[in-house]
Amino acid sequence: MTEIALLIKSYQGDFEYIERLIRSINTHNVDSLPVYIVVPEIDLEQFNIFAGETIHILSENLFAKHLVHQKTAGFHPGYINQEIIKLAFWELDVCDNYFCVDSDAEFIRDFNRTDFMAQPGIPFTFLTEDRELVVEPDYYQSTWVNRMKSLEKIREAIGYTGPWLFTVHGHAVFSAKVLKSFVTDFLEPRGWDYKDALAISPYEPTWYNTWLLHTGTIEIFPREPLVKTFHNAHQHLEYQVRGIRKEDAARGFLAVVVNSNYSRGYGVMDAENSLKDTLAAYVSLPQLLRAFGFKLRRDLFIRRTPLRKLRVWLGALALNIPGLRRLVQSG
Repeated sequence: MTEIALLIKSYQGDFEYIERLIRSINTHNVDSLPVYIVVPEIDLEQFNIFAGETIHILSENLFAKHLVHQKTAGFHPGYINQEIIKLAFWELDVCDNYFCVDSDAEFIRDFNRTDFMAQPGIPFTFLTEDRELVVEPDYYQSTWVNRMKSLEKIREAIGYTGPWLFTVHGHAVFSAKVLKSFVTDFLEPRGWDYKDALAISPYEPTWYNTWLLHTGTIEIFPREPLVKTFHNAHQHLEYQVRGIRKEDAARGFLAVVVNSNYSRGYGVMDAENSLKDTLAAYVSLPQLLRAFGFKLRRDLFIRRTPLRKLRVWLGALALNIPGLRRLVQSG
């Protein structure tokens, strides 16, 4: 079998994202690693345009015996089923290991097997404590607290007592050997299927990582995540304010993700969006006006910025605001 492949679970609602992702894979997949895209049966025809020598389109009906048709752990079937397929893909016996890629990802530099494999036959285990996320007040309240409670249920169910918590949000390499052990030594003795584990905690990478940490089924070669994920608008905006472009991010990461869970309403957001476009998407008009008013008051009345400099500043701003351009010109 193939040593390492890429797995993408998608559907027609993510088609624009997949188009971008496939373009980036075709550009950067220098080892021609196999790519498997799993979609609902009704979406096969639409996705078959991507099929090629290294890209294979599969129906999710291949996993029908595992899939759910009702809400699980508070999530709709589509969300849980994409997690089930990631855990069950090894059963197809097409590869020994596979890197799970989300539809909203985009590769930004060349990649090959050595990015995912620590040794022949043994993949890296992607682990992190996410210290930079726990300090964010908004993320901590909206996501971190409940996520950690849910992940604790995984630790308790498996009986893992080692260092906690090391895991990833996604974009992990799954080893068929580890997942086979997870099924035969954990799920089957309890009479469970994948859905039963996910009903306890719907975080498939942490089920995988915790089982591996607990059993040591393969040797663990820990590695930091290779994908930069913007979990919320603030994180994306921070990169834009700091002037970090894709070529900069590529020095540390294989791919970037502007999480579509929060950004979908703004269209297909990109890590390369200009600061202007990102501000327009994420910052409300009242917030922008208050910031403009504060800067105007500070520069004109507090810092005593000469009117000539202020006019230059307004003129530059007016390039992107037609109404203000006319105001500056008339003044």
